[in-house]
Formats: sequence, C-alpha cells, structure tokens
Amino acid sequence: MAQTREKLKAAPRSEFGSRTSRRMRREGLVPGVVYSGGEEARPFQAAERDIRGVLAEGAALFDLEIEGAKAVPVVVKEQQHHPVRGSLQHIDLQEVRLDEAIQAEVTVELEGTESAPGVKGGGVLEHVTREVTVEALPTEIPDRLVADVSAMEVNDTLQASSLPMPDGVTLVADDPDEITIATLSPPRVEEVAEPEVEEEAELVGEEGEAPAAEEGGEGQGDSGDSGEE
Repeated sequence: MAQTREKLKAAPRSEFGSRTSRRMRREGLVPGVVYSGGEEARPFQAAERDIRGVLAEGAALFDLEIEGAKAVPVVVKEQQHHPVRGSLQHIDLQEVRLDEAIQAEVTVELEGTESAPGVKGGGVLEHVTREVTVEALPTEIPDRLVADVSAMEVNDTLQASSLPMPDGVTLVADDPDEITIATLSPPRVEEVAEPEVEEEAELVGEEGEAPAAEEGGEGQGDSGDSGEE
C-alpha cells in the first residue's frame, strides 16, 4: 500500500443549474459529485487545474477532501469534456473502501513498437484497444498495463489474454481472447491508376478517320456524275 496518495481539495456546492455551472466554468471551477455506497451523494466544486493535476499523476486512486469533512479515498466514475475545447465540464467520483475490491478502467500502452520485425518490414501496427477493465483492491489498481509488441510479425494479433497482470489484479472480460489489443497488417500498397492516354489517342484517331472517308466518298460521287454527263 502506498504511504501517500494524491489529494484533491474541493468545496461543497449548494447552487445548481446550467447557468450556475456556466458561471463556475468561467471562473475555472468544475462541478462534481462524489457517490458513496448507501449514502447520499455529495456535490462539490474544485479548480479545474487542481483536478487535472491529480489526474495527470495517473493514479487510479486518490483522496478527496471537501472543505469541512475528512478526506476519503475515491476513484473516477465518469468525466465529461467539452466536445470542441476538450475542457473538463463535470466529474463524478466514487468513494471506495480500501479493503473491498473494485473494478476500474486502466490504460493499455504498447512497448517495443519500433523493435517489432513486422514494423521493420514496413507493416502497419494498429493500437486497437486502449483501455481494459480490471478488478482489484483500490490500492492495487495499476496506473497502466503494458503490452509488449516487440516480437510481432506481419499478420500477427495481440489479444488481451497476453497482457501481464500484476499480483492481485484480474482482467474483467468474458473472453480475453476476443479482445484485440494490437494488430500488425501488411504494408499498404498504393494502387496506381492506368494511364488513359492510349485510349484517348485511339478515340481521336477513329474520329479523325470518319471525315476523311466522307470526303473520299464525295470525291468519287462527283467524278461519277461528271462521267454520266
């Protein structure tokens, strides 16, 4: 168990509504709610820079200290971001007990991408699944999981079943073999369009022959007329 955890300091929130939320965001504050099993949810507000600072550390578990109350361990339940600016609009936290296992989303990172034989041969490596769900005690939830792709060849796939799990951590999935973490596809070959110059030249030639034939026919007709005279 870690001796210290990141702490987010917040203030209780008593005003609600979209107008109030917009005003808070203009002031650099983010509205939030912390849920606690069996107890009433508590609304709070905190500075966006403070929230981002805690989340940037990557820890799944941190402490929330709402002014006037003791700090409690929490995990992120849900985040809402602005669709264009990307700024944090709202955050939901879940209070947890340190002696009870929880489920949490954990980021998956790829390692050894440049060493993979398939990549060296021109193949295209695609990171398909970037997060997986794990179950563990709150203090044991890893900051991230690392998938080693250094041995992947062209046409290889890496499944979630190959992810190394720390002690006490379980992957939550009905069938880990059905979850693709990464694929390595053959090199992409650009199709070159066939030139149409020859076809165009043939068409021009055919069109050019018709008037010549007509002219020749008219000339033969004229000589025939003169012969009859």
